[in-house]
Amino acid sequence: MAKTQLNVRVDEGTARAARERALARGMSVNRYIEELVRQDTGEVGHTFVEAAADFMKQYESVFADEFGADGESIREGRR
Repeated sequence: MAKTQLNVRVDEGTARAARERALARGMSVNRYIEELVRQDTGEVGHTFVEAAADFMKQYESVFADEFGADGESIREGRR
């Protein structure tokens, strides 16, 4: 998909918030802003699926440790 550069001026507080939110989500400010616009224009479902996929990639090993390959909890006392 071709990209177009868009320059936007915002106050320092807004810029700081965008940087902090993007960092907390593990994404670039550019991607964070793109996702906000997509949500606002009705592409919430697509954005949700992308976020869920990113989440699963990030925490795949945690789920594997917790539930193992067969999906059963392998920690003591969890069934």
